[in-house]
Amino acid sequence: MFVDLPLDQLRAYLPERGEPEDFDDFWERTLSESRAHDLAATFTPYDAHLARVDVYDVTFAGFGGHPIKGWLLTPASPEGPLPCVVEFIGYNGGRGLPHDWLLWPSAGYAAFVMDTRGQGGGWRQGDTPDPAPGTGPETAGKLTRGVLDRDDYYYRRLYTDVVRAVEAARAHPAVDAERIAVAGGSQGGGMALAAAALAPRIGADISYAFVDVPFMCHIRRAVEITDALPYGELSRFCAVNRDRAEDVFATLAYFDGTNFAARATVPARFSVGLRDEVTPASTVFAAYNHYAGAKDISIWPFNGHEGGQSLQALEHLRIARKIFG
Repeated sequence: MFVDLPLDQLRAYLPERGEPEDFDDFWERTLSESRAHDLAATFTPYDAHLARVDVYDVTFAGFGGHPIKGWLLTPASPEGPLPCVVEFIGYNGGRGLPHDWLLWPSAGYAAFVMDTRGQGGGWRQGDTPDPAPGTGPETAGKLTRGVLDRDDYYYRRLYTDVVRAVEAARAHPAVDAERIAVAGGSQGGGMALAAAALAPRIGADISYAFVDVPFMCHIRRAVEITDALPYGELSRFCAVNRDRAEDVFATLAYFDGTNFAARATVPARFSVGLRDEVTPASTVFAAYNHYAGAKDISIWPFNGHEGGQSLQALEHLRIARKIFG
């Protein structure tokens, strides 16, 4: 069933954003601290048993200089620098294996896949630990790790990794640094939003953002209208820590996709499923309607969190062909 507002109301849904006064200062400080560490990106050739694709095992310095893993895939022996799509992964998934990521190199582009620190134990394996586990109480999962302190919060580390991943992708000679897109679904969609807003601040310009069924948008409403995980982790935490709920949402405001959307000017394609109980449609439209750049949205009325799946991927390929050739 449809689980949120009617479509005509969703198209007009523009809620007030709970934005901290020092939002920009917080992220300027965070990115500045991160760039004090050498990016130290390494690309080690990797035998993935793929005849038509070159694969590199990537390591780069993310938040705090922590080593973050990834994959770089290109068509075999590319001629000249290629457009590159930097891909981010959904909640509790990891980078998996190179043959999981053949769509973009099959279409003639490079693909840079960022592993997600401390995740990869839920549905696809990962290889990157989170060496700064956070302090304070937390419930199972990552969503409440360090949530009582914005500086200690898990997503501060993760979103910094996102920006550094864009920098690392741009550093490889097979990649055209002037033709970079970011992409992801669910948590990965929230990460793509963060990249679109934050990466240009350090000169890592992005050409396009593919933002599918994004997580971490209009977070307070999400917690109020769905019990589905991962937002259910926040509900459970606030139910136990009754006297700290407002502290939780004060931290989350620094990581809410609606606030990143209001600062992102990169052209973007969003997608939403109107039967999505994981990232309810109104939370997606809140980010979409606040998005500052040129934008469009794919609406899947009879789909949930899976969104458009293969048809959405086909849309992405068509857009990439148009913007990258």
